[in-house]
Amino acid sequence: MIPITFEWYKVTALAVCWAVAFGGFGWYCAYAARQISYVTLADGRRQERKLPILFRILLPLAPNFAPLFSKPLFARPRTACTQQLVSAGYEGLVSAEEFLGLKILFPLLVGPLWVVFVRGSLVLGNIEAMAKAEPALIILGLLWFLIYPSLWLRQAIKIRHGEIRKSLPFVLDLLTLSVEAGMDFMSSLQRNIERRSIDALGEELIRVVREIQLGKTRRGSLRDMSLRVNLPELRSVVNALVQADELGVSIGSILRIQADQMRQRRFERAEKLANEAPVKMLFPLMMFIFPAVFLILLGPIIFRMAQQGF
Repeated sequence: MIPITFEWYKVTALAVCWAVAFGGFGWYCAYAARQISYVTLADGRRQERKLPILFRILLPLAPNFAPLFSKPLFARPRTACTQQLVSAGYEGLVSAEEFLGLKILFPLLVGPLWVVFVRGSLVLGNIEAMAKAEPALIILGLLWFLIYPSLWLRQAIKIRHGEIRKSLPFVLDLLTLSVEAGMDFMSSLQRNIERRSIDALGEELIRVVREIQLGKTRRGSLRDMSLRVNLPELRSVVNALVQADELGVSIGSILRIQADQMRQRRFERAEKLANEAPVKMLFPLMMFIFPAVFLILLGPIIFRMAQQGF
């Protein structure tokens, strides 16, 4: 029978505390993984926005850094971060102060877990050869956690820009047909966003229509959309529409010209990707396909020669 002493009570209480802590943390991670985040569109509808699970876990702690990043010293990175979040479509969901706080929280909170993981893997695996590489692995991991939020945000902007590039020629064709059929630009634009499923470009057009209905000029709304998205193709279309509005040129002809240009740019972009494909395939071809073919063709011969003692 194990004697019950004060040390036994202390160890038991410590084990229970650690179990409760890990259980609570596991429950919080599961809750954050199931949580769905939304942004509110200009017409009141909500659109889902996916955040990485680590963002959802650490985001409640990010407002603690808001007083720091609200100072004038961080005005420039705060403005740049706000522009990037708006371009990525996360306006109203994550503020610039919170995102800058995430950049600090990642290496501070996830970094120690990476250090424990690297050291535990080397000790449990008894990998003495990689012991010298331990500091390099730790530093690389910390650097990765430091730059991961910025990399994720750039990737989100790239994906949203790709969606807008894909749908822009089709939207311009529909607007051209509507305007040439006798509808005015605003009516055709509103009917377009009502009949199409909501995508990245549709969200921006909904905001443009709502701002114009609230009294903002069409030129100002289009220019603000161009600044929010920060996409060269969309900026070109907006500049052409604004100039046509200022000079009194027919909107239908401008829309047709811009639609043809967008379609030509899309063709050139696809042609460029097709020309880059052979170069991108060279590395996997040399590293995987050629060795596999070599083993399939010469493997039996080498095996038989090895059996015969050659």
